[in-house]
Amino acid sequence: MKPRMSLLNSMPPWCGHCKELAPIWEELGEKYKDREDLIIAKMDSTANEVESVSVSGFPTLKYFLAGSERKVVDYNGKRDLELFRNL
Repeated sequence: MKPRMSLLNSMPPWCGHCKELAPIWEELGEKYKDREDLIIAKMDSTANEVESVSVSGFPTLKYFLAGSERKVVDYNGKRDLELFRNL
């Protein structure tokens, strides 16, 4: 199986900024649903915790890069569909 890159949106259900991002995130997931090398994911960060990933605000967006080094990168750019589509 080919390594995958993942883009994770860590968001609690009460977060206003997360609710604004939700429809954009859903559309992004729909656009890339057939790509086997990319995962668009979201999780409720109040119910799930990943020890190796720091979350200091919401929504927290992280890239998990494909490959043997399994590098995690923070996404700090604008949060609109056009920018996400060009990742």
